[in-house]
Amino acid sequence: MSVGAAQDQLRLGFLAAVEEADGGVVGGLLVTNRFGRPLEFQCTTPVRPNRTQQILYGPTLRPFLLAEVIGRTLLDKVGVKPHLVLTESAELLELRQHVPMPVASLIPADADVDERAVVLPLGRQRLRFHDDFPQDLREIEHRRDQVPDTADLQEPFERIREALSETLKKAG
Repeated sequence: MSVGAAQDQLRLGFLAAVEEADGGVVGGLLVTNRFGRPLEFQCTTPVRPNRTQQILYGPTLRPFLLAEVIGRTLLDKVGVKPHLVLTESAELLELRQHVPMPVASLIPADADVDERAVVLPLGRQRLRFHDDFPQDLREIEHRRDQVPDTADLQEPFERIREALSETLKKAG
């Protein structure tokens, strides 16, 4: 395969955040090739908002921590940039406001989706894109054939959680 062909191969970023018992949140980003093989993994140290931040940010604290502090930090730090960032949570779609690449959340199989939502089937899952960025669907749609129909896009999140658990054990 030529270098140009390798550069054009779809890279998927899987972004997960895990809450610790003490209220901290740790994030992990696994970038894989289109077959799910790891290319790079990055994680954050636990982020623990103090009481003043909890009061001042109120209900906007969690989206701020997940999207701006954890998500954007990991994507800035990663050397192998993904073409698409996948999350398990629709609340992480706000990350798209802060990064240049498409962000999509996996839609649970049993979930009803608003008919106006920007949705694309990929592998065995359905993806929802940020409503303010409909061009993201078109950008990923033309690469959709690079992901096998049998691809389980949920599975990499299990690997991230396990890797974060191991990292936190070693740090503790």
